Amino acid sequence: MTSQDNRFVARVLVYPRAEVLDPQGRAIEDALGRIGFDGVRRIRAGKSFEVALEAEDERQATEAVDRMCRQLLANPIVEDYTVEWVSE
Repeated sequence: MTSQDNRFVARVLVYPRAEVLDPQGRAIEDALGRIGFDGVRRIRAGKSFEVALEAEDERQATEAVDRMCRQLLANPIVEDYTVEWVSE
């Protein structure tokens, strides 16, 4: 995790859980096959967020982004998320 003057940037990736049907991913997979990409075996469609925030330290930034994910950015019932810290 890198910070500059207590500013942090997180890249959040949200995907359907493995056991959850992913109709959007399936539609993309089928469309790719129709246009000649026969080697594609699986597509999971997700969403990404880049969150720039100010925090006292890395721990506070991590806790804040985790709360954002659990409360709004991801649906914990059907989605998983990962957080990657990036340079601003």
